[in-house]
Amino acid sequence: MPESDRKAAIVGLYEWPKRKDPDVSAMQIKAASIKAALDDAGLSWKDVDAVYDAGDGEGGALGGVAAYLGLNPTVVDTTQVGGSSYEFHAAHAMRAIAEGKANVAVLSYGSKAATQRIPIGTGGGRAGGSWSTNMEAPYGVTLIANYAMVARRHMAQYGTTSEQLAEISVATRHHAMRNPDAVQALTDLGVQGVNDITIEDVLDSRMIADPLHLLECCLVTDGGGAVIIASPEVARGAKKKPVWLLGSGEAVKYPTNDGDLTTSAAAQSAPIAFGQAGVRPDELDIAMIYDSFSITVAVMLEDLGFCKKGEVGSYLEGGRLRFDNPGGPALNTDGGGLSSNHPGMRGIFLLMEAARQLRGESTSQVPDAKLAVAHGNGGFLGSLHSGGTIILGAD
Repeated sequence: MPESDRKAAIVGLYEWPKRKDPDVSAMQIKAASIKAALDDAGLSWKDVDAVYDAGDGEGGALGGVAAYLGLNPTVVDTTQVGGSSYEFHAAHAMRAIAEGKANVAVLSYGSKAATQRIPIGTGGGRAGGSWSTNMEAPYGVTLIANYAMVARRHMAQYGTTSEQLAEISVATRHHAMRNPDAVQALTDLGVQGVNDITIEDVLDSRMIADPLHLLECCLVTDGGGAVIIASPEVARGAKKKPVWLLGSGEAVKYPTNDGDLTTSAAAQSAPIAFGQAGVRPDELDIAMIYDSFSITVAVMLEDLGFCKKGEVGSYLEGGRLRFDNPGGPALNTDGGGLSSNHPGMRGIFLLMEAARQLRGESTSQVPDAKLAVAHGNGGFLGSLHSGGTIILGAD
């Protein structure tokens, strides 16, 4: 992409290091993370003129985080589409900055899911006559059951195996063991076996929702962080080299009588993002993909264009998603939701680790990484869900 077409960049970021932290509130995580991200960029509170917030961290729906921090932004966006909210926020910040409505945008997240023992994955919808749940909630479908249904359908339709899906958990754990914060997280959360794992380990872990095993399911953690997105003029004066936002795509997907459960919203959002960025999936070094469960990554690798629909099983074999395997792209090099953190909505961490890779700051650094994708998923795969795709490029 020509220099003149680069309209916005990530210039600062900060990830809350603890995954179980009873001594702070969710809003304190957000506020402290924003301050640290501004410091990372060499900016101050007075520079912020756009606030993006998903109503998490006790902020409320009306941009409450701005009131808590004493900010007076001219752009406020409270889009809430689940775990992909932060990819949507990044896309909206790109547009607002390109239109000249803002110069410095803040995205933030804070959650106490582990401390508050929020049952992410095990809860289900409640009956109550909602037009969107009346075909699911009365039958006791939990969140994880939706994903298990997609996995079972993918296996039946394409011959995908549990051994192949387990490659995702093995790769992300390999990356987690190089990330001190992820290692501490696994320890603090009482995970048995804080070490690299094998395909056999994944298959031997207990079944949670057939065919998904325990080690194919994300952690439940505290955590949060912040990302600063700025105009080219601000980016050029930032403390660290900018990571450019090159393309974005947004979509929703829902069940239909003639639909395919194994196709996600990424099939719509990804071509838009890649088209705007002017790059192909096979050019990417880094794939930060929402890993609530192994099947989430598998389906989205196909829909993002890394392989054809139905071929992800063979694509995954041989550990090709590890950062130290030249087959690439490297998947979730921070350890992902499977082995580092998942406080409930993980999309912001995808942006942060993609940016770290393109800055050369990852604990599982891919040499000379130039291009990355951050793809978030919100809602329930197999039911109503959102997909946000962001293509990022090194300076």
